Amino acid sequence: MQTQDSLMRQGAVTMVVGALIFLLYAIVFCFRAFSGGGFEIGVSTLNGVSTEQLNTLNPAIMAYITHLHVATAAFIAATAIAVIGLAWYGVRAGAWWAWITALISPVVGLAVALPMHYMGMFEFNWVSHLGPIYLGTLIFVVGAVMALVALMRKTPT
Repeated sequence: MQTQDSLMRQGAVTMVVGALIFLLYAIVFCFRAFSGGGFEIGVSTLNGVSTEQLNTLNPAIMAYITHLHVATAAFIAATAIAVIGLAWYGVRAGAWWAWITALISPVVGLAVALPMHYMGMFEFNWVSHLGPIYLGTLIFVVGAVMALVALMRKTPT
């Protein structure tokens, strides 16, 4: 029983660490929207066009892109915060509903967002652009599997 509780706690904490990486990514993404230096993390130009060039051509487009980036960062952060709460309070307590919900939230986000990156519509540095998300996802999945093992060993009351 002690080992199961320990595995549950370790899994939940590992899930939290993965979600904290998502949160940190969202914060950097948001600040990056206002600081310039490219379109977003790992995307310095779009087909050779810089943010400065696009802003000169049509400032409304850059304002709109900034708006979208801030909104995207907000939803990544909101999902990360919700998942952190679910893992820390629900998964750590052994609640199946919390584990399932904590998994569904980021999976939906990743399933919708990631395929667009592989359609060849623009070039990006995958290490800086997607690397943190992949790292966070890997850590999160390890924690989710640890918690799943503990949940499956748990005897129903």
